[in-house]
Amino acid sequence: MNKYKEILRVVLAISIIVVGVTHFLTPEPFVKIVPPQLPYPLELVYLSGFYEILGGIGLLVPPVSQAAAWGLIALFIAVFPANINMAVNHIKLENIPDSPWIHVVRLPFQAVLIAWAWWYTKSSDWEKQASIIPKSIISR
Repeated sequence: MNKYKEILRVVLAISIIVVGVTHFLTPEPFVKIVPPQLPYPLELVYLSGFYEILGGIGLLVPPVSQAAAWGLIALFIAVFPANINMAVNHIKLENIPDSPWIHVVRLPFQAVLIAWAWWYTKSSDWEKQASIIPKSIISR
């Protein structure tokens, strides 16, 4: 089980880093779904992208991976209003099919992401954890 948990840690980390980078490369779709009640939508998109990148990297740094997982949970909760805004107001985004079924799947998927990150909030054996830090440095 530990092997698969660590493979999924890498999948989550890389996925969230890619999404975070996308916030900087093409922020327009993300800005479009920020609820209109929130100020500075572009800045919020950049901020969330920064924390996605930071959280993804943090999942792969054993000394901070638990904190990174908690941070990602907070981030997934914080961006949920944008997903609700997109669904409720039928905001069409390029390259995403405009279907109510997309929203039916997307909204609950946030809970999957939260549960996935929560899996990494428990301490793990740093020697067996997926890491971007060489094992020799961690065991010092």
